[in-house]
Amino acid sequence: MKSYELTLRPLSDFGTPLKGDTLFGCFCWQAAYDESLIEGGLEEALKIYDLRPFAVFSSAFLKIGEVAPTYVFKRPDLPLSRIFPDHGTDRKTRYETQRENKRRKWMAVEKELTINLKKARFFDTQGLTGAFDIRLPMPSARPHNTINRLTLSTGTGAFAPYEMETLIYPSNAMLAVVILIDEQRTSAELIQKGLRKIGQFGFGRDASIGMGRFCVEGCQEITDNYGEHAPGCYTLAPCVPDASEAKQIFFSPFIRYGKHGDLLATRGSPFKKPVVMADEGAVVLRQPGEGVDKPYIGKAVRGISMVQRTAVLQGYSPFIPITLE
Repeated sequence: MKSYELTLRPLSDFGTPLKGDTLFGCFCWQAAYDESLIEGGLEEALKIYDLRPFAVFSSAFLKIGEVAPTYVFKRPDLPLSRIFPDHGTDRKTRYETQRENKRRKWMAVEKELTINLKKARFFDTQGLTGAFDIRLPMPSARPHNTINRLTLSTGTGAFAPYEMETLIYPSNAMLAVVILIDEQRTSAELIQKGLRKIGQFGFGRDASIGMGRFCVEGCQEITDNYGEHAPGCYTLAPCVPDASEAKQIFFSPFIRYGKHGDLLATRGSPFKKPVVMADEGAVVLRQPGEGVDKPYIGKAVRGISMVQRTAVLQGYSPFIPITLE
């Protein structure tokens, strides 16, 4: 598989976070209606997705700069003592230092896309915006309402106005998405074609009222950076870890309450079975000396839908190498 970095520019607010497994699902719906996006069609590709995925999407991360970009990732899901080992000598100093370190939730990674905890730079929100002169995406409440067709107004109960959280990106924000592609099945050009359609019509919740719009600014191939003997793996998307791949894993649980899209969203049961995943930012440690023969970890998940037996969840995640010592 070849690795590519796609640069996206948000054009509106987002009701659904740009996570890798959701991007994969949206692309599959595009391929269902445009068979040219995947060689042999989507159904044939999904039959062997457990053994040979045609594409694996990462979540979207903030990208700063173009010539020598810096990427903003969440802090690895490791114990603080492994990331910040020095907390001082007396109890008060240790407590104050630990409280400060807890706020440092962001990690800046250079264009090489490798992480060394000794050299990594961690920031809290204020420190990050000051260091790079940027604004981070901010959550906000967006008002919604349902009109009672008898009174032609809102009211109480089901017709009471309510708010839903949205994510607002600054006007100059750029996002990076890493995509692993099996070029015997599809290509970077076809992936871009599918994503452009998604960005044009909207991604995720409330796309019908103008949310989730983005455009594809560029695409470039990146070298396989997973290495032959990566000591650890930092995941770039929610995944379902495979026990045979890991000696130890540190992660924050993320529960995917999946929902069908397109016509299936209004037929029968629109919801899929919940799946417990390891959120992006998980750290997977391998056996000493164990080689890495593929640029992703995790496994595909089937049996998640009662109305679509062929539905598959992308339980895979691209990763970048992380050195702990």
